[in-house]
Amino acid sequence: MGKLAVIAIGGNSLIKDKKQSVDDQYIAVCETVKHIVDVIEEGYEVIVTHGNGPQVGFIMRRSEIAHETDDMHLVPLVNCDADTQGAIGYQIQQALQNEFHKRGMKKKATTVVSQVEVDKNDKAFSNPSKPIGSFYSEDKIDKIKEEHPNWKLINDSGRGYRRVVPSPMPINIIEQDSIELLIEKGVTVIAVGGGGIPVIRDEEDNLIGVNAVIDKDNASSLLAGELNADLFIISTAVPNVCINFGKENEEKLHDVDMDKIKNLRNEGHFAPGSMLPKINACINFLENGGRKAIITCPEELKEAVMGDKGTIISK
Repeated sequence: MGKLAVIAIGGNSLIKDKKQSVDDQYIAVCETVKHIVDVIEEGYEVIVTHGNGPQVGFIMRRSEIAHETDDMHLVPLVNCDADTQGAIGYQIQQALQNEFHKRGMKKKATTVVSQVEVDKNDKAFSNPSKPIGSFYSEDKIDKIKEEHPNWKLINDSGRGYRRVVPSPMPINIIEQDSIELLIEKGVTVIAVGGGGIPVIRDEEDNLIGVNAVIDKDNASSLLAGELNADLFIISTAVPNVCINFGKENEEKLHDVDMDKIKNLRNEGHFAPGSMLPKINACINFLENGGRKAIITCPEELKEAVMGDKGTIISK
């Protein structure tokens, strides 16, 4: 097996210019895949991971509308996680296979619907914090609470009430051995979509799905570390990590070491809702034996891998 790169693409990056249809998403996937295949042509085996935040929200909203209008059953969050892995994975693998064919590359792509184990005693389960699904107005809250007494609802920035769910840390990729076997055979793998389907173990060591959301960058970082990847890449909406973002003294970061990025994080330069989780995932990868992490946009993936663009974090 050659060099291995794990490339994590965001769920929001699959939606361009607020175009949210399935066909629009596929067009965005095809654009991103071109840049991923550029990396493969540089000699890397690649595992693609992806976010699913907007897509899970769409499924949940459709489920809620069907429940409200025709008394259809609600789709559990854990099943939404699985649904989006299959649907988004299908689009990515098809786009990859078509791009391989276009370039005359004898490569295959496949999706592994991935379960990711979390600790049932993770503190996140007693402190749900990840907003999901629809916004509810004040006049609907009593009905929602009556129908779903176990839901925790918060007022989300004055825009209405939303359900919040646990976001536990990943501890084990259940399908890791299968992913590794496919990579060794030269297959490009799509895995741990949306952070994976969260599962816990019961007293008899059986796996049980739980309604939670795992951060996809944390799950991707864990997978990259466990497989000793040469590169962990987070593909996002911006070409570089910046400090003093949006200010006159904004500074783009290119080559930085882990100590510097930790200091900048501790000084509060990275927003919790956007860049901070990505920085933490890169640090975790490096602390667990990884050698190099990159944060950049899809269009600059190849140049970032070559060392010319993006934010490159190393030990």
